[in-house]
Formats: sequence, C-alpha cells, structure tokens
Amino acid sequence: MEMQSLASALEASLDPAQNKKAETVLLEQQKDPDFSLRLLQVAASDQWTPTARLASALYFKNYIRRNWTDEDGNYKLSEDTANAIKQELIGLMIRVPANIQYQLGDAVGVIADSDFWRRWDTLVDDLVSRLTPDNARTNNGVLQVAHSIFKRWRPLYRSDELFTEINHVLSKFGEPFVQLLSSTDMLIDQNNSDKTVLSQYFSTMNLMTKLLYDLSVQDLPPIFEDNMQSVTSLLHKYLVYDNPLLHSDSDNEAGLQEFVKSGIFEVLVLYAEKYEDAFGPFVEQFVGSSWNLLTTIGLDTKYDILVSKALQFLTSVTRMSQHAHTFNNDDTMSQVIERVVLPNVSLRDSDMEMFEDEPIEFIRRDLEGSDSDTRRRAATDFLQQLLAQFHKLVTDIVLRYINHYLSDYAKDPSARWKSKDTAVYLYSSIAAKGAVTASQGVKSINELVNVLEFFQTHVARDLMSEVNVEPILRVEAIKFLYVFRSQITREQWRDAFPMLVTQLGSSEYVVYTYAAIAVERVLALTDHSKQAVVSQADVEPLSAQLLQHLFQLIESNPDPAKLQENEFLMRCVMRVLVVIRDGVVPITDNVLAHFIKITQIISPNPANPRFYYYHFEALGAFIRFAAPSQPEKLENGLYPIFGNILQNDVQEFVPYVFQLFAALLEANPAGTLTTYYISLVQPILSLELWASKGSVPALVRLLSSLIARGASQIAESGQLQSILLIFQSLIATRTNEIHGFELLESIVAHFTPSAIDPYFITILQLLFTRLQNSKTDAFTSRFVRLYHSVSARVDRGLGADWFISHANRVQDGIYVQLYLSIILPDTQKLVRPLDRKIAVISLCKTVTDSSAFAEKYKKGWGFTCEALLKLLENPPILATTDDTVVDHDVDDMSFGVGFTQLQTIKRSARDYWPDVTEVKSWVGRQLQDANARQGGKIKNFATQRLSESPQALEILSMYMSR
Repeated sequence: MEMQSLASALEASLDPAQNKKAETVLLEQQKDPDFSLRLLQVAASDQWTPTARLASALYFKNYIRRNWTDEDGNYKLSEDTANAIKQELIGLMIRVPANIQYQLGDAVGVIADSDFWRRWDTLVDDLVSRLTPDNARTNNGVLQVAHSIFKRWRPLYRSDELFTEINHVLSKFGEPFVQLLSSTDMLIDQNNSDKTVLSQYFSTMNLMTKLLYDLSVQDLPPIFEDNMQSVTSLLHKYLVYDNPLLHSDSDNEAGLQEFVKSGIFEVLVLYAEKYEDAFGPFVEQFVGSSWNLLTTIGLDTKYDILVSKALQFLTSVTRMSQHAHTFNNDDTMSQVIERVVLPNVSLRDSDMEMFEDEPIEFIRRDLEGSDSDTRRRAATDFLQQLLAQFHKLVTDIVLRYINHYLSDYAKDPSARWKSKDTAVYLYSSIAAKGAVTASQGVKSINELVNVLEFFQTHVARDLMSEVNVEPILRVEAIKFLYVFRSQITREQWRDAFPMLVTQLGSSEYVVYTYAAIAVERVLALTDHSKQAVVSQADVEPLSAQLLQHLFQLIESNPDPAKLQENEFLMRCVMRVLVVIRDGVVPITDNVLAHFIKITQIISPNPANPRFYYYHFEALGAFIRFAAPSQPEKLENGLYPIFGNILQNDVQEFVPYVFQLFAALLEANPAGTLTTYYISLVQPILSLELWASKGSVPALVRLLSSLIARGASQIAESGQLQSILLIFQSLIATRTNEIHGFELLESIVAHFTPSAIDPYFITILQLLFTRLQNSKTDAFTSRFVRLYHSVSARVDRGLGADWFISHANRVQDGIYVQLYLSIILPDTQKLVRPLDRKIAVISLCKTVTDSSAFAEKYKKGWGFTCEALLKLLENPPILATTDDTVVDHDVDDMSFGVGFTQLQTIKRSARDYWPDVTEVKSWVGRQLQDANARQGGKIKNFATQRLSESPQALEILSMYMSR
C-alpha cells in the first residue's frame, strides 16, 4: 500500500493540476529513512506506469542532489543507505529503459562528484565485470553509467587529484574499452542487414565515441596514443559509413548514423586542437572525407548537427598552419566558400518555417549564441577562421559574392529577397573581427570594409520603408545595428535609434522582438568614458509611450505560458526603467498597474525563469526609482500580490519577493514599521522557511531591513530571541556563516545594548567555539569586522569595554588571547575599504575611550596605537556612491539552484559612519579632543607606552598636533 501511495504521488507530481498536493505527500514520505531506496524500487519495477517510473527517477535525481552530502562532504543519508544506493544503482541502470537510464545517470554523476573514486573504488571494477562480448543492451547500460561519471572531467581544470582519478580509471577500464571498440566494430559488420540488432550495436558505438572524448579530454591516454593508427582507422570507417537501414525516416530528427558521425567529429576537433603531434599524420584523410560529406549532404534539418560538427572540424584544421595552406589560393578558396560556406549560411525553407511557426525559438537560436550547433553559426565560424588566416584573399572573394547577391536582389526585390539576406549576413560575418560581446557588440572591424557606408547604402532603407519590405530583411537590418552598435557614434545614434523604436510597432513577432533586443542593448551601451551613448534625456520624453507599448506586447496574449514566453520584451522594459531612473515617477500609476497585472497572471504558473527574472529586475528598478518619493503608493499596490506569492508558496518567486520587500523598506528608511510589515516579521522567523538555501540571502536582507526600521517594535514584541535562533542556525554552516554575521551586525547596529545584553554571552560562546574548532578565513574576517562594529559604537553604549566584559564572562582572560592572536593581526588583512574604515574608528575609540585599555591593558594600548597607525599608512578610501545598475549575464545563471541576486536593487555595503570621510583628519581630531577632554592623558599614555616604538610615537604626535 505504501509503494502504491508513493507511485501515485510521483505520477501526480508531473501533473500541474495535482503537483502541489503531490509534493506535500512526497515531503511527508521523505521522513522514511528508506525513501531513496523506495524511489529506486518504483523506477525499477514495470508494475508501475511508465510515467510513475520516470517521475521516480526524476525525483530520485533531485533528491540525491539535495541530500547526498553536506558542504563538508559528509553523507546526509545514513552510510548504510548511501552504500545500498551505490550497490543497487549500477545494476538498475542496466535494466531500465533509456529515458529512466538518463535520469539515473545524472544521479550517478552527482554521487560520483562526492564519492568517486576514493569512497567508491569498486565502481570501475564493477562496470568492467558487467561488460559482455555481445550483449548490446547490457553493455549500453554499463557505458551509460561510465559516461555519466567520466563526462564530469570535461570542464575541469587540470590537477593532481584529477589525474590520479583518470589514471585509476584508465588502468582498469582502458584495455576493456579498446577491446569492446574492436568487437563492436566486428559485430556491426556481422549484423549489417539486421536493422534491430544493428541499431543496438550502433547505440554502443555512439556511447563509445562519447567515452572516447571523455577519456581523452584532459590528456591523450597512452593506450589510445599507442593504438592511434587503429583508432583513427575505425573513426574514419564510421565517418564515411552508410547503411540505409540506419537512415532516419524523418526530415527533422537525426538518426543513429548522424549521432555517431557527430560524436566522431567532436573527437576529431579535440584531437586536432590538443594532440596535433600524435594526430597530425592522420588529419588529411578526415579533411577529404569532411569535404565530401559537406558537398553532398542534403539540406534537411536532421543533418544540421552533423554538418555543424564537420564545419567545426574544418575550422580546427584551418588553425593548423601545415594544413591551412591548402586553402591559400583564389580558386580553392572560392570553391570552399561557394560549395561549403554559402549553402550553409543561406536561409532554408525550414528556417522560414521556424521564423513563422516558432518565432521565439528562431530568435533564441539565431541571436543569443545558442546556435552553436546550427549550420549558419558553424559556417560563419569557419569563414571567420579562414578570414583570420587569409585576410585579404577571403575579404575580396566574399565581397564578390556579396555584390553578386545584391545585384541578384536588385533584379526582383520582392522575389529575390533571400539574396539580400545572404549578402547582409555575409557582410556582417567578414566585417566583424572577434566575437560579438554582450556589452559592446563587435568591438573591432575588418579594416578592408566600411560598415557605416554599407549600412547607409544597403541596409538602412529596410528600416525606413513603411511597406513592401520582407520581415526577415528588417530583422537583418536590426541585427546589423545590434552587432555593430559600438561602431556608431552618439550623433549617428540620434538618427538611428528612432528607427529601432519604430520597429517595435511591427506586427511581426520576430521583428518587434529583435527591435526590443536591440533597443535594450543600445540603451545599455556606453562609450570609452563609460557615458551612456543614448542618455536619460534622450529616452525620457518617449518613455511613457515606449513602456506602454512594451507592456501591451507582453500582455497581448493573457495565457500565462504565452505571456511569459518572450523574456526579451521584459528585459527591454527593465532597461528603459533603469535608464529613465526617477523619470518614471510621473507615470508611476500606469507602470504599477501593469506590473500588478503581469504578476497576478504568471504567479499561479511560473513557466519561463528568464522572463520572470527580468520581470522582477524591472520591478526592482521601478521600486528603486519610484518608491523613495511615494513609498506608500508602491507598498499598498504591491503588498497584496507579494503576500499572495508568499501565502501560496510560489517557490520560484519567493526569493525575489523577499528582496523586493527589503527594497521597499530601504526606500523609506525614516519610516516606522507599518502594521503589514509587523505582521510579516513572525512568519519569516519560522526556521522551516530558512531551510531553502536560495532564500537565505534574501531573508537576511529582509530581516535586516525590518530591524533597521523597527528594532524597538521587534524588541518590545519579544522577537529578538527568535532572530538570534536564526543567527545560530546560519553561523553553524560554512555556506551561511557570512549571512549569519550580516544579520548579527544588523542586530548590533540597531538594537539597544540593554536588548542585546541578555544574549551576547551566548552569541560569543557560539562564535568562540567556531573559532576554536572549525574557523575559516572568511569566518575569522567577519568575526574581526563584528568586533570592530561593536568596539566603534561607544556612543550607543557598546565599545571595546562592553565587548571585553562579555568576552571575559565566557572565559576569564580570553579577550587578551583573542585580541593578540586574532583581532589585531587579522585587522591588517581586511581588504574592503569599508571594513578598514570601521577598524580605524574602532581602534581609535579604543585608544581614546576604553577604560580597560587605559588602566588594565597598558601594553595593549600601545599595540592598538601601532595597529591604528599601520592601517593609516594605507588609509581606506571609499568609492563614491555608484548608482549604476551592473549587467548580469542571464546565460550564466542557474535558476532554481541557488540564490539569484536582483541587480537593480542590489544593496551596497552600508556605511554607518558616512560623516567620516577623510579618516586621517578624523583620527587627528578624535585624539586631540580626547586628550583635551581627559586633561592630557592620551599624550602621556603615548609617551609612556610607545617608548619602545619611537617612530610610532612620532607619527601619533603628528596626528595630535594637526
């Protein structure tokens, strides 16, 4: 019955209508110590539906990711359970269907990251023992497990530990792998007329090409180098292999034969780029075969990945000088461009079908750089590599073809528009030198061409014409401006920018989306002096109309999935708000209404992480610039939708909402906590809420913001103890210790000493235990900063003496040990100017105001002076407040895995002493005032206690006489 309940809940977890209820059931079942093993049982047994089995494998994968080890590498599951999982998993991988195998393979990779090979040293022997001479299904299961583990090596940096692991694998797996490669080759030959059996062995060959890459990615294994002749012969055999039984019936879906050949090309690229000495003698045969493949293969979509891999191989070969010379004459280069490059950069019918039927996918593939496996991208890379090697030759030849295509277009523009598209695309390809950067576009151009002249003569008309321009030509024109945006001057952009904005009014999805992309990037563009090319003054007059139109495009389809499909439009909204800054204030009501509407629509079904990331970034920019002048309006408008997100536990949105709540609080620092905010405090003190790693930084910021606005109200309600329990849980782990200190510093800054006093000894006990047993550099640095934050606040009733009295109540005399061995030496290691500034204030006030140092720690007074003067040798200079919103590359972000910082409301480090600007002058005044106030004591202390440090005494005297 329990297994039936589990299987039913797993199946329901894949149904959006039942997902929430199913998750509740599964969370309850996780309390069973054997939960993970029961998941494997569901995945393994065919008594359950295929959906339940797949759901179980998915859940197991994610469960293992969250629960295999802690941050120190210790098992979070019991050791018996962990060992049982490892023992069961390999055999299970061999038996289950491919879709389940793939999910379990990811789990194997997670386990291997932690355990392989030292805590799982039997794995390779286990894998080898399961390989068979001729059972393809079993072998494919074994090879899939091996690939799940060994592919982890691909992105890693070289290290002794890594090579120890690789050598461990090769010593056991290398010889059986080579033997299996040979035997699989023979079995393919023997079964070349039996489609079913042949397909199984070709699946084996496909996995073995992947493993050949895995095993070679860091260094060429000796067993492959010693057998390079036979290995390359086998690779070449299957590169030219063709069996009609393996042909794909689909025009769009690649078959096993294409997968194997694509995998071989990946290996060839690796060998050509990394192991030229060993592989060089065998290159020519592959170049000839690649040429034959590229000049004979069809234009069907199913061949796209194979063609792109073949082009990537030729690109790598072109970098090898001894092979590149083959192309170095007009006839050969013309053939290469005409027969290989041009067919693969020209638009095909399938491209236009995607343009019309799947416009968002067309845009993502074409513009974002995610098209690395498309023909057009690979052919462009090949062309640009040829251009790098033979600059003038390639430029002249391609310009001839460009002129040919433009002439062809001129004969019949309405029918031959594809010729112009090819011409413009080719021109962009040879004009650009280097990659298109996210911030600047192309930064340098081919000196043999004139980009602006070509734009004005051939491209601009496609943006200015009202009618009779093919949409794809408008797209190419927009892309031209997008790519070469940094080559256009500020004055030229005054003419060009309105052209882009006009294209937002197009009825064509791809055109207005490309326009939004280009507008957003141009608005983010700066010149060499970091000044915006298109300024706030340029944008603000048309911002109301621009934002209204963008919102209308976003909201044109109210279906939640469709509304959040196009993240590029929302990114443009964000950028407009960032650029116009407080220019949004007059249109606050309209913008607020749109944000509320969109949030309400997407909250029940978050579908596109990129869209809602930019949605909340845009909302952050809106709060940042509109809330300071009208906080109540934004708070009242946003409270209901934010509260609804929290109440319904929309997990994807919750960390963003916490950050936005904090930004609202920080926008009105003088205000007290409203009733709504007071009601928010207790729910966020629930320890269960803090269990999600992705929420912790946002929760700390929110709680710190609540403390800053309402410390007295929180203290009166008796909630400080609950806050300190959260601090205790954060400080216990390396992952969250920094956030724990951030929370504690907020407590120190805003609660009265009388409120903190009952708990501070316990706080110090926790900190001292960590310092003694498991301190890290980061922990020590933040402890030192905390100390100085307390020591500097003499005026609030804290200070060094307050800290000393509490520390010595933890353990008599411990303060001196801490001060001499940790606080003073690590103060000099502080790097951030603000941290060093706090330390200067702290040490100065210790010298001027501490009774303990004046009367008891006389040597310590001298040490403190010396530490202070050493800090002042390189005085901290705080950067002027920079209100720029830093771009964040969304492609580098792992949504749903950890905390995602909203850049538009990213909080800078808070300076609690803004009036202290020139620290040397400030220290001088403090010393003089204290000396006068105390009847010359400071000067006398310096003379007595710095007698053995005459240089320090001289410098201190200079400060006191300024």
